[in-house]
Amino acid sequence: MSTLIPCIIAGGAGTRLWPVSREAAPKPFMRLPDGESLLQKTFVRAKALKDVERLLTVTRREVFFRTLDDYRPLNTTPLDLDFILEPFGRNTAPAIAAAALHISRLYGEDAQLLVLPADHLINNTLAFSAAVERARQLAEAGWLVTFGAPPTQAETGFGYIELGPHLNPESYQVSRFIEKPDAATAQGYVDDGQHLWNSGMLCMRADAILHELRKYAPDVLSAVEHCLERSHRAHGKHQLHMELDADSFALTPDISIDYAVMEHSRKVAVVPCQLDWSDIGSWQAVRELTARDADGNQCNGQTVLHDVSNCYIDSHKRLVAAIGLNDLIIIDTPDALLVADAQRSQEVKLITQALKRQGHDAYRLHRTVHRPWGTYTVLEEGPGFKIKRIVVKPEASLSLQLHHHRSEHWIVVSGMARVTNGDDEFLLNSNESTFIKPGRRHRLANPGMIDLVMIEVQSGEYLSEDDIVRFNDLYGRNCSETGRN
Repeated sequence: MSTLIPCIIAGGAGTRLWPVSREAAPKPFMRLPDGESLLQKTFVRAKALKDVERLLTVTRREVFFRTLDDYRPLNTTPLDLDFILEPFGRNTAPAIAAAALHISRLYGEDAQLLVLPADHLINNTLAFSAAVERARQLAEAGWLVTFGAPPTQAETGFGYIELGPHLNPESYQVSRFIEKPDAATAQGYVDDGQHLWNSGMLCMRADAILHELRKYAPDVLSAVEHCLERSHRAHGKHQLHMELDADSFALTPDISIDYAVMEHSRKVAVVPCQLDWSDIGSWQAVRELTARDADGNQCNGQTVLHDVSNCYIDSHKRLVAAIGLNDLIIIDTPDALLVADAQRSQEVKLITQALKRQGHDAYRLHRTVHRPWGTYTVLEEGPGFKIKRIVVKPEASLSLQLHHHRSEHWIVVSGMARVTNGDDEFLLNSNESTFIKPGRRHRLANPGMIDLVMIEVQSGEYLSEDDIVRFNDLYGRNCSETGRN
């Protein structure tokens, strides 16, 4: 059988899981109660498959280094890692087209592509591995293979697959796809036994999906081919990454693979499988990961409740006290609080849309922001000042930069800092500090083997993150990328 290359698709924002999931820290990075992220769980499932030696990830460039951080502790006997880095999301059809072209050109047209969304949860990993083996047999014969989960309830937030004729005792040809039916229709699908939830996972040969793209979505394929011709590829040890050209990628149609190909093709098969699967698509789905108490409540964090029933409360930083509530979802983060009717959890995306229209940073960023070199957390801000806690990873470095409108006072809390301040370069230890004037070139680096923790006090007339001129950067970022220290 031909080579199998799992392809993790990690481009979505997870707007229905705000305020935990945000554009710059999307749903795949959410930590579940066991401490692992959804992305990590997807990586582990893919790595455990038989004969897998290489893994491809399609994700946004903005979260590339955070993706590496999630993979690193799990890849100790290393898989070769390929990355396709999108400048922005354009839905699954362009992502899968880019993956298929990449794999076909580098590893052969007959290589099999296993598409895995990065933000789904599968608890039955043995059943997953068995389903992949069944799908591979069909893919080898030229089928585009989907994975269908038998519905356990009338779920209106999922897509459904209607079964067609048997292909073999364990698979069917797909009759049609149905997108998010109403409640009565969904209940009918549960009852009739002829419909499965569409898991979003796919298995197919690279040449098969490229043939169907050329037939049903030639505009998608030609636009992606044009983009790849203009994109930069870089190699490293056990790693290859291709950064898609932003101008040409912007010309690709924004369309899902289901709409572009799967709903039209007559070569689509489905493998039914009991995976204990969830797309974790709403807070209603997340709450099912936590056991209920005697009153039907599910709580993460410290709570004091009186006459409260059937509520989901998630607050890891602050005590939540509640009186006389029923069937609510309460999600508390350091900079945003969500209170929602549990039966309307799918509507949380309307909040993120409103925040985006208003230009409010809460749709995009948390108070703690991840960067390639570490993190920063805004502790307090007001007119003319901002206070940050900065953590720099061992042997990491911020860019050489300057700010026109603000000064910065750096105080080391723990670890050691190597500081460039104008023409001077020196080391700072715990409880030592330096002052950086506006317009002066500066850089912060951690030469040590433990995290560098420091407090930064900014003062000035303009304190937004886009007041930065970058001269040199270890992570390939350039001056057009504002606000990235």
